[in-house]
Amino acid sequence: MKSIFDETTKLELIDRINLLTEESERQWGKMTVAQMVWHCQYPLKVAVENKNVGNGNLFVRLFLKKAMYNDKVWRQNLPTSPQLKTTENKNLKIEAEILKQLTIQTHKLKIRNKWNPHPLFGKLTKEEWGKMEYKHLDHHLTQFGV
Repeated sequence: MKSIFDETTKLELIDRINLLTEESERQWGKMTVAQMVWHCQYPLKVAVENKNVGNGNLFVRLFLKKAMYNDKVWRQNLPTSPQLKTTENKNLKIEAEILKQLTIQTHKLKIRNKWNPHPLFGKLTKEEWGKMEYKHLDHHLTQFGV
């Protein structure tokens, strides 16, 4: 499994974000390309801001946590948490620039030794964080064919 903490992987993600256009067609789901790019910012902000907002519930930790960073591809049309959804029109150019900057900032966290618990999945290692962040971005970039 790739990790956002790997330099080559970080560059690959940025290249893929750069390929997105208003004409990028989703392969599944309901978000527009700009809404998807906005959506992808939130998990990176959790890592970058190092917020300790508590642990997720036991069900989430036991049944979903490993799926976030293992080698299995996520299925299409997974449910999305309400705070990660928007119905607003978003500007793709602006949102993509924010996402690229967050990708770079998250990559730089590879030097961090202490990680606060993830708000849903609780305690994660640095390796698990790196894989999870990559897997989420990969899932949604694939959703839009890049």
